[in-house]
Amino acid sequence: MAVNSSTHRALPLNRPVQLRFRLSPAFFYNRTSSRPVFSTDAPNLRLVSVRAHKPGSDGFGYKKSVNLTDSEAPIGSSSSSTSSAIDFLTLCHSLKTTKRKGWINHGIKGPESIADHMYRMALMALIAGDIPGVDRERCIKIAIVHDIAEAIVGDITPSDGVPKEVKSRMEQEALNEMCKVLGGGMRAEEIQELWAEYENNASIEANLVKDFDKVEMILQALEYEMEHGKVLDEFFLSTAGKFQTEIGKCWAAEINSRRNSRLANKLS
Repeated sequence: MAVNSSTHRALPLNRPVQLRFRLSPAFFYNRTSSRPVFSTDAPNLRLVSVRAHKPGSDGFGYKKSVNLTDSEAPIGSSSSSTSSAIDFLTLCHSLKTTKRKGWINHGIKGPESIADHMYRMALMALIAGDIPGVDRERCIKIAIVHDIAEAIVGDITPSDGVPKEVKSRMEQEALNEMCKVLGGGMRAEEIQELWAEYENNASIEANLVKDFDKVEMILQALEYEMEHGKVLDEFFLSTAGKFQTEIGKCWAAEINSRRNSRLANKLS
């Protein structure tokens, strides 16, 4: 969770990362050892048979056989990919339990988790009005994965004193490990691509989701002000003037308007 919302760029994905960091304990165990492990083995490629049905007048129609490798088959369609999927989801469990540090630092009791934050951002992408040239489904996906590396590195905030470049490298390395856990393949590559797109602010979809990130934060700040009787000015000040899209600007203006009305009523 970053109060300072200025954009930072990740290192290119093909650039080796040498940074070492401590991994989160939210790992899993293999079936033969009591030690936590990451599986780095490449997925075994073998042919599987998938039948596609073209509906006919009887509702069934003819069948067509299609051969796919495991790396192209849907996640969970083989024993190896099923194991990788569950391992990956187990690793992501910490996103549900890790509380956003910015709220902890301000004494908020029972604050939102990383997953809470990403979920409401995904809802924002779902309900936002149509924008010409914007892929709504891609926005939802970016929102879901933009903080996913925090499953390993945790929520690093400006108050931690970690340089942006170092934070970005840590998260890239963590994401690489998570994609190994998933077993590589098309879905892992998609997660890498979505994360890098957001990190580099590289598309109009990334612009929009970055705005949702800030909008969600100030909306949560307003809600905590109302629930806990606190004044959380820095979250509003740090995002002022930094919205890139019209939707982001409009939603932020509405939140600030509600906050100003509330503060005015308290003073009157």
